[in-house]
Amino acid sequence: MTREPKQDRSRVTRGHLLEVTIDCLAELGWGATTVSLVAQRAGVSRGATQHHFPTREDLITAALEVMFDARMEQARREATDLPTGEGRTEAVVSRLVDYYTGTLFKAALQVWTAAAADPELRARIVPLEERFGRIAHRTAVEHFGFDDADPVAHRLVQATLDLARGLGLADVLTDDSKRRAEIVRQWAAQLDAALPRNGESAEPRSLDVAVLD
Repeated sequence: MTREPKQDRSRVTRGHLLEVTIDCLAELGWGATTVSLVAQRAGVSRGATQHHFPTREDLITAALEVMFDARMEQARREATDLPTGEGRTEAVVSRLVDYYTGTLFKAALQVWTAAAADPELRARIVPLEERFGRIAHRTAVEHFGFDDADPVAHRLVQATLDLARGLGLADVLTDDSKRRAEIVRQWAAQLDAALPRNGESAEPRSLDVAVLD
């Protein structure tokens, strides 16, 4: 048998540790996600774990980078599945909301909460989230087909991302899926009424947001 090259085994071990870290963060929270627990769940010695990630902060930061890349790759992959024409806006809003209600978001949320009280961790996390925010906005614009040079379009795309994040927070403690689906439907209708897509002529616009209980 051909032995797996050492560098390949190291890369696989590193990736497995990061996957376990993400799962621990989403399932158990920041406080319980220690290097020892991650090593135990991954079936890797603590020494081998610290070879890849000398500190807990190194481990968490690397996990966030993996989450960021996974979220962006997911967005790129799924763009080809979006419908064209009628129903596209709702599908895009729904997809954006899905990004903020999955395991990756729940894991990231644990780190954000810890970073709020930890200046060193916050200094590591803020640049990652700013990068994610920029790319998420650009991806949303591309999926919607809106003209981001239009200041109204730019602000409403950002508002959509803020809405998606808020719905993700609402889903953390309880299943909010039924109410969330109705909000997605109504918000998509408002966007279609308010914004022309690229190549369409602009009409007078107003945004009349419904309040949902």
